[in-house]
Amino acid sequence: MTKVQKIEDDVRKLSRDELLAFRRWFREYDSDDWDRQIEEDVRAGKLDKLAEEALAAHRAGNSQEL
Repeated sequence: MTKVQKIEDDVRKLSRDELLAFRRWFREYDSDDWDRQIEEDVRAGKLDKLAEEALAAHRAGNSQEL
């Protein structure tokens, strides 16, 4: 049994209250992990090209205020 299969099995055994608590924890964990990934990508310059394209489109009048 892989680690993931073990986790899946354990999650299936949670009570409703435990599952609710796990969902809350996982949403926060996943969100924080996503934020870290974005920050790493920004530092590594992986988003520079997309940012420049967006700024160029804005300068060309192809955007609007939200």
